[in-house]
Amino acid sequence: MQDSSPVQDSSSSSKRIHVDFNLENLPSDPGLRQKISSYHPNNHDEIRRHYLTKGPCQPVLHEFPASYFSEKPHRFRSDWYIGGKWLEYSIEKDATFCFYCYLFGRQDVGKQGGGDTFVTKGFKLWNQVAKLESHVGGVNSAHSQAVKKGEDLLKEKQHIQSVFVKQSNKDKHDYWVQLNAIVDCIRFLLCGRLAFRGHDESQGSSDKGNFLELVQFLGDHNESINEVLQTAPKNCKLTHPDIQKDIVNAIARETSKAIIKDLDNGFFSILVDESRDISVKEQMSIVLRYVNKKGIIIEQFLGIVYVASTTALSLKCAIECLLCEHNLSLSNLRGQGYDGASNMQGDINGLKTLILKENKSAFYVHCFAHQLQLTLVAVAKNHINIVEFFYVVSNLVTVVGSSCKRRDALRDAQFAKIKENLENGVSSLLTEVSSFCATHDISILNMDETFVVSGRSRRNTQQKTNLHHYRVELFYTVIDIQLQELNNRFSESNTDLLLCMACLNPSNSFVAFDKEKLIHLAKFYPFDFLGTDILALDSQLQNYIFDMRSNDFFLELQGVSELAEKLVSTRKHETYPLVYLLVKLALTLPVATATVERSFSAMEYIKNELRNRMGDQWMNDYLSPNGANFVTQ
Repeated sequence: MQDSSPVQDSSSSSKRIHVDFNLENLPSDPGLRQKISSYHPNNHDEIRRHYLTKGPCQPVLHEFPASYFSEKPHRFRSDWYIGGKWLEYSIEKDATFCFYCYLFGRQDVGKQGGGDTFVTKGFKLWNQVAKLESHVGGVNSAHSQAVKKGEDLLKEKQHIQSVFVKQSNKDKHDYWVQLNAIVDCIRFLLCGRLAFRGHDESQGSSDKGNFLELVQFLGDHNESINEVLQTAPKNCKLTHPDIQKDIVNAIARETSKAIIKDLDNGFFSILVDESRDISVKEQMSIVLRYVNKKGIIIEQFLGIVYVASTTALSLKCAIECLLCEHNLSLSNLRGQGYDGASNMQGDINGLKTLILKENKSAFYVHCFAHQLQLTLVAVAKNHINIVEFFYVVSNLVTVVGSSCKRRDALRDAQFAKIKENLENGVSSLLTEVSSFCATHDISILNMDETFVVSGRSRRNTQQKTNLHHYRVELFYTVIDIQLQELNNRFSESNTDLLLCMACLNPSNSFVAFDKEKLIHLAKFYPFDFLGTDILALDSQLQNYIFDMRSNDFFLELQGVSELAEKLVSTRKHETYPLVYLLVKLALTLPVATATVERSFSAMEYIKNELRNRMGDQWMNDYLSPNGANFVTQ
């Protein structure tokens, strides 16, 4: 039912009460409708257009009740609708109404065509069907005029509102020139990661901000743009901050569409990391890694999301929401790349485990750069000699770096040393160390002598040489700790996966090729390689390796990425589709999260101390063009 709360029209001297309305609640049954005149005049066309779009109320499957005339039953028949698009039936009143006369009928029609019978009361004389035709009347009848008004109202180009907003070709051209100039300025600021607004943007300000100053600069050096900017209406300058944000948001959306189009519904990997912005808000950056149609590895920034909680489940929900927003599914995910945080790589409730439960082909690979860094950190913490070494180095850096004079002196000494070495030739490290020790009266260690621990008695200690101490107890121990840390960060399945992928390396005429390992690699992806595909892959691999080694185009390739590009350029990916699928899967696996780290570097540059109130959506839109290579094309 409609909302019929009365609203008083203060502009009318008679204080007429009008009916409030909601388009969604307007009744369809003609017997329940309010008169059009009961609504505010400014709303008449909106209500009429709503009813015209829905069409007349013509129930067909309803069981129409019978009425008796001269003791004979008569009832409404649904076949009367045929040829009468104006005819409506009210289930509430068991009567017929005229659709167009209700919408556009006048109050002074008198008894023409049945008067207001077909508008308010309803026609119920089922034994006098001929009166339905008499209601239509001639070409100039009230009914025909109402039908004509309905047809005209649906033609929006002929509506008075459309006439008011119709612009000439010159106006459209000027607007297009102005819009292009504004967009070019915004693209320049986005690519340079520059601020848009200034502190004082008034007309007499000497510095109105980068955006307004750049627009003015562009107009000063282009007469056609300057003419358009000067003659543009004050309400159509396109320089308001809200319009700037709308254009940046449109650029970000187009960037995302271009990335999704380039992905072409293929499989992909995600690179995820978290970092705090200047407002101390936890932001999660997501990057897509995939192989495009040309066989080129692409890593594109997809978006940055504010996460209130950093639990694995919360991060997974945020990732799913962002992927769904771009019509991407976890079923096409083939790899995960994180920095190794506990909430990411946990084997029980970590993010990678939650995703692997839904997609077993989404293999997790620890970021190689972080692995090496964490390995070095672990060695520095677990070996006493290494701890002491870095402690001394840290103190040395602190002492030198705290004074500009000491820093300049060290820089000059190092410059003089490099210059001397370039003139005289670089001597061996041992000779240089020996010379340094002799100059400063430092005793040179003899590797064959017995190692002595300073501060300890020599009694009851195991006799060992200096060479044994530094080689076995120091060097070998550090290497063992590093290997142990690397093994802990590479699971057995990941190691097996990477070893199989190494067989695709085309270097040295495909010397690393191993058909059995590549077939084993295909079994890691049961959704991409079915049982019959494994048999077909065996046959393709035999022909593939013979073709590659006998083809001059593939002899000097140095990596799997070059192999993928060459397969596409020579159309060999169509000859060996299953082999190319293996190549794509190998390249899709993430190696490092450097692209994510670059997005955080851009975030710190964009949202800094001077722009610390930047909203999350505005920052995401600002970052999206910076993360794509083809946004400004």
